[in-house]
Parts: sequence; C-alpha cells; structure tokens
Amino acid sequence: MAMRGKAALAMWWDMAAHALPEFAHWHAHEHFPERLSIPGFQRASRWVSADGGEGIFVLYELEEHAVLGSPAYLARLNAPSPWSVRMMPHHRHMVRSQCRVMESFGGTTAHSVLTLRLSPEPGKEDALRAAMRALGARVAFAPGMAGFHLLRHEAPAIAQTEEQRVRGASDRVADWVLLACAYDAEVLLQMSETEFSDSALQAMGASAGAERATYALAYSATPADMVDA
Repeated sequence: MAMRGKAALAMWWDMAAHALPEFAHWHAHEHFPERLSIPGFQRASRWVSADGGEGIFVLYELEEHAVLGSPAYLARLNAPSPWSVRMMPHHRHMVRSQCRVMESFGGTTAHSVLTLRLSPEPGKEDALRAAMRALGARVAFAPGMAGFHLLRHEAPAIAQTEEQRVRGASDRVADWVLLACAYDAEVLLQMSETEFSDSALQAMGASAGAERATYALAYSATPADMVDA
C-alpha cells in the first residue's frame, strides 16, 4: 500500500470553535465533493487537533504534481462558491504545501496522524531522505502504526488565486512534510517522543525547529464516495 498518486496537497490552519460546525458541514458536503470532481484528485482527508484545540489538517492525494496547476483546479480556485467565500476568512494561520511524494509506506486514513514540518540541513538532503526511507520501512508496519509518508514542497508556477485573495493573507509553506499514521494514538505518542523526536530527526540530517502536531481523523472520501447509489 502507499499514498494514492505521486503528489499531495497538505494544509494546516486554525479554526475558531464557533465556526467549526458550519465549516465541517461545508467542508464535507460542498468542498470535498467539489475538489474530488477535479481530474487527478484521488482522496481527501480531514483531521482535527487531537488535543481538542483549533488545529485542522487536510490532505489531498493527487495523481500527479501537474494537477496542482491544471486548468480544472485553477478554475475552482478562481471561482469559489458563495459558501466558500463565507468560510475562507475563518482559515487562520494557513500553511499550504504543494508536494511531490518522496517516500510512502502503508496507509493514510488511520485514526491518528502526526505531522512534522521540517527541512534538511544544507547538504544533508540525500542523507535525510535515505534515513527517512529506512525509518519508514521499519515503523510503518509496527504494531499500532498504519503508514509513513514523506513529502517535499514544490510550488507550481501559477499566480495568486481568488481563494488566496479572499483569505486575505499569504500562505506559509512547509518545506518537507512527514506524516506518521497510526490506528493506536498511544503508540503514535511514543513514536513522537522516540523515533520522531527532535534529537532523532536532527541525527538523521534535519534542521532544528521541526513543527509537530497530532490530529484525529474526522472524515475521508474518494471520488467514488461522491457518486450517489
């Protein structure tokens, strides 16, 4: 098993509690169907902060990186629905990474996911990737775990979109993204403090200051799920 496709769109933001019920309704019943109707979108998944905070993590698995600059996708980004326009300003502190899949082991839609936003030390890109590949092959299928995926941001050559303008702020990006997925939240917590600790990452060649958070799965769907029986 592995991620569906060779690319992914990984996004993080904060959503105030008062906006969350409408957001969840819109995201599941308008936004996911809209995105999954675009050729090349293979699966959409949304997680919420595991500690009950305001954090949201969304992952779109894509057939190819070129989907991120495709006419069909850009048409959606530049013509948001009225409901989308109303919800976009609630996406606070957006981090949005348009990624190629570097390594992928196991599944993605498990109960819990640890996301790590990191960068390699200069000159250690190959060493870090090799270490991550070895780590992923080992931990993805450990008891309690479900998958391990390594992504790298590569922005397509497109202009600012209408959705970005509506949100009213420049999006941050994550350079490299590590996703550790687990069906057992306690195992993931232990992994976060051992195999995925700051010291372990730096020993593999990552720069200091990786940003980490753990999320619980809220909803996941594929294009086939959007077709009525």
